[in-house]
Amino acid sequence: MATKIIQSVKGTRDFYPEQMAVRTWLYNQMRASSEAFGYQEYDGPFLEPLALYAAKSGEELVKEQAFVFPDRGGDLITLRPELTPTLARMVARRQNQLAFPVRWWSFGPFWRYEKPQKGRAREFFQWNIDMIGVNSPEADAELAAVGADFLRRVGLSPSEVKILVNNRRLMDEQLDSIGIAPERRKAVFRLIDRRDKLSPSAWEEYAAEIGLSAAQVSGLREMLAAENLWEQSEELVRFFEAAEALEAREYLKYAPYIIRGLDYYTGTVFEARDAEGEFRAILGGGRYDNLVADVGGKPVAGVGFAMGDMVITLVLEKYGRLPALNPQPAKVLVAVFDADHLLDAYRLASEVRGFGFPTATYPEPAKLGKQFKYADKIGARVVLLLGPDEIAQNTVAVKNLSSREQTSVPRPQLRAVLDELVS
Repeated sequence: MATKIIQSVKGTRDFYPEQMAVRTWLYNQMRASSEAFGYQEYDGPFLEPLALYAAKSGEELVKEQAFVFPDRGGDLITLRPELTPTLARMVARRQNQLAFPVRWWSFGPFWRYEKPQKGRAREFFQWNIDMIGVNSPEADAELAAVGADFLRRVGLSPSEVKILVNNRRLMDEQLDSIGIAPERRKAVFRLIDRRDKLSPSAWEEYAAEIGLSAAQVSGLREMLAAENLWEQSEELVRFFEAAEALEAREYLKYAPYIIRGLDYYTGTVFEARDAEGEFRAILGGGRYDNLVADVGGKPVAGVGFAMGDMVITLVLEKYGRLPALNPQPAKVLVAVFDADHLLDAYRLASEVRGFGFPTATYPEPAKLGKQFKYADKIGARVVLLLGPDEIAQNTVAVKNLSSREQTSVPRPQLRAVLDELVS
């Protein structure tokens, strides 16, 4: 009786070589954009004490989304749901030794216990990039420019994806003018953040539930429709001027409804969305000026963003921007003529690897037709074969799988032939 295949944990993904090739390609584009602006790669532990997130990450993340469990000593720990608190802790720990501004980036796995759906899973990979130690709109613009650089690298145009920008301090000033008290700001920010998640009637009902008057709701609607409101913010004026100098302005747009949900943002915030609004948060982040102090360090400013691998992959698929990736590194297969020549094939493969070509060897004697079919399936470009005649004549049989032509190449000329066929 066949044993039932054990399923993967709900909300996790299997990365077969084809999917892994996409993840690796994304990682390489993230690395290229990060390093182009001088950011260093780092990482933190996958397990963290729950207390690290309890202070500033928001109740929903800590109480509902974090994978929390006690260790053997009874302390509550969690699989990391995000990286910025870890970054703050790491900076606080070596604050007197670091050269500021710190420019760091990372890409790795994270876990959140939420309902799996399109573009969202319980285990995901995320790009995090931050600058710590500078409190200026120009620093904020640099991070947005890194995001724009990435979008440009992967072939997404400004007409397809925009990075929407707002400023929390500007919002506070506007809410003051509408007469919304400071103690209601957190609830109002949540209301704004849900503007495009709720129907107009449901949104007004929610506004009434948190105690807003009809006049305040009307003022809020006017504020959210003011596309040039950013001109009243010196921070945003400087932000957009710096973005222009960094050649990122075409990807950026002011949007008064962008708030970002996490509690620790204090200034400029931004979020990338596709033009049709199908994908709400391709990347998102902003300024957080208090986080390092909240984990025990000296007060120091920070700005950064994060981008998960799932939504950006869906966006790239939507616009046909994912490249054709061959997950097989070996473009050369050395076939085995017969059992007596197995080690000759292994020696030839070692020689070809020495030329700098990733090379696979068929691991056992088999019919040559089967070996050639295998070469086609793995995407090899060339098959090499050593039989008695080739060994006697110091040649190698070279089959070009694109043209299906097979030639006999003198062994000293093999490297030059492979340079032409494989490189």
